[in-house]
Amino acid sequence: MINIPTHTLNDGTTLPAIGLGTWPMSDAEAETAVSEALGLGYRLVDTATNYRNESGVGRGVARSDVPREEIVVTTKLPGRHHGYEETLASFEESRGRLGVDYVDLYLIHWPLPRVGRYVDSWRAMIKLREDGLVRSIGVSNFTAEHIERLERETGVLPSVNQIELHPFFPQDELRAFHTAKGVLTESWSPLGRGTSLLDDPVVISVAEALGVTPGQVVLRWHTQLGAVPIPKSSNPKRQRANLDVFGFELGPAQMRAVADRAHRRIGGDPEVHEEF
Repeated sequence: MINIPTHTLNDGTTLPAIGLGTWPMSDAEAETAVSEALGLGYRLVDTATNYRNESGVGRGVARSDVPREEIVVTTKLPGRHHGYEETLASFEESRGRLGVDYVDLYLIHWPLPRVGRYVDSWRAMIKLREDGLVRSIGVSNFTAEHIERLERETGVLPSVNQIELHPFFPQDELRAFHTAKGVLTESWSPLGRGTSLLDDPVVISVAEALGVTPGQVVLRWHTQLGAVPIPKSSNPKRQRANLDVFGFELGPAQMRAVADRAHRRIGGDPEVHEEF
C-alpha cells in the first residue's frame, strides 16, 4: 500500500496530498470505486450534493476496512441551498445520504455572486464546525475577492479552495493568494479532462525520461506546486497509478515544460457561472 504525505490546514486538521474524485459516477460506481481506492491507500474522497452519488460514496466508506477516522470525506453545498438555514438543512441531508456522524471537509460548491448569499452559507458552515459536525470548512471555485469578503465579514478564512487547475490553466495568481492567506489549493480536473494534455509530446517525453506515465507526470506537477489533485477514476489499475506519484520528482525545467502552453479554462468562470 502506498503511503500518502499530508498537508496541515489552517485549522490544524490534515489533508492527504492526493484524493479520489467521484464526478460523474453513479451511486453504484462510486460505492465500488471508493471501496477499492481506500484499499489501495487513498484517504481523501471527494463528492458533492450535485454529483448525486453521496449515498454510493458513503456505502463505499462503510464497506472499506479502513477506520472511519482515517478517511477524509468531502462534500459540497449546492447553489440552490445558499443561505444560513438552507445550508444547515442541506448539510443534514448530505450527512444522511453519506451515512456519517460528521463530514471531514464541507465546501461551498460555487460562489454564485449574483445570488449573493455565500456569506450567509459561510456563517452556517462556521456553526457546523463549531458544533463538531464538520471538521474543516472551505470553498470551491472562489476568487480572491470572494475569499477576502468571507474574511472581512466573518473573520474566518476557508481551509481549502478547490479550483480548476491543470497545466492548461495553472492559476498562478490565485495560488499565490492562497499561499499568502494560508489556504490550501485543491485541483479539480487535474488531468485536463477533455483536452489533449495526456497525449502532448512534451508531457510524454517527460514521462519517458522518468519512466512513469503521462498522467503520473501531471499529478506530480500538481503535488510539487503544493496543490492537492483529486483525479477521478473507477479503474483500480489507474487508481493505483494516480496514487503512485511520490517516488519521483520533476526537475525545474520539467515543471516549466509541462505548463508551457496556452492557458484556457475547461469549466465555468466563477464570476458568472451558476450551478444550482
